Amino acid sequence: MAKPENNFPAVAVNPHRPYDSIRELYLCEEPALLASLHRGDRREAMRIINLVLVHIYSAGHERSEMLKILLLELVVMMSRAAVEAGAPQAEVISFCYRHVTELTAVTDDEQLSHWLREAVLRIFDAVERVRAAQVPPLVRKAMEALRSGEVGAELPQVRDRVARQVGVSSRQLNQILKERTGRTFADLLREARIERACDLLVKTEQSVAEIAHETGFCDQSYFTHVFQKLKRTTPRQYRAFARKEPRVS
Repeated sequence: MAKPENNFPAVAVNPHRPYDSIRELYLCEEPALLASLHRGDRREAMRIINLVLVHIYSAGHERSEMLKILLLELVVMMSRAAVEAGAPQAEVISFCYRHVTELTAVTDDEQLSHWLREAVLRIFDAVERVRAAQVPPLVRKAMEALRSGEVGAELPQVRDRVARQVGVSSRQLNQILKERTGRTFADLLREARIERACDLLVKTEQSVAEIAHETGFCDQSYFTHVFQKLKRTTPRQYRAFARKEPRVS
């Protein structure tokens, strides 16, 4: 497997103890990784995983059992977070045993990439199954209607459309979403707009200003501010990264 291009900031690597800098890197990224797990953002989680792997590749050809242990530590940490997020403890413990067993057989970069990706996806799947069972059908339907429909209109128009689709008043919709998700309709709409913007950034050649307008932001500056707050990068950087993103496979 060809090594992914390193488009990330350089990390100083001690050739005698490469795992030191790797551990520092993922400890720095740990809060963002856990946050992505809690909100179900697989794209962001895999961005962080790719970042860690790219810097493992940059550590040179010599592999150390210590590097395996550090990556296992990362997966165990995510497993604990999954239990805290509601995933069944017995299932997560079973995952951990499987992860350890599989990791002992890893001998090269390709296998390591595949192992880490599969471990993370299993954890996400466990959390999402629990969440799907806990979310009331009306809330699930409202979220689907919000994400699949027009998000660039004014907030009252989008809220009224979603309320009609799920069969409640706008006021009831606001109250139910706040109670069940902890976020207002305005918060959820803002997130849906940013997710739509992400798709447009990757799939179209529209300018950032055009995408800002299409997704309902008053101007490019405010769009960039919200985008950076939610995605921890600028729209232009996101587009460049997503189109060159090294794949974990």
